[in-house]
Amino acid sequence: MMTMAKIGSALAILLVLSSCGNTIRGIGRDTANVVNATQDAGRSVGHAATR
Repeated sequence: MMTMAKIGSALAILLVLSSCGNTIRGIGRDTANVVNATQDAGRSVGHAATR
């Protein structure tokens, strides 16, 4: 019974760690998208101001 509990705990820890990794990568992608959108908006405003 102890062996099954240890294996279950190890699997639960692996699941939590992989979920955290996916969340961190997702936040990184979202942040990059925000930066790109901000830069595009700045270019659009700059282009409109020069017309």
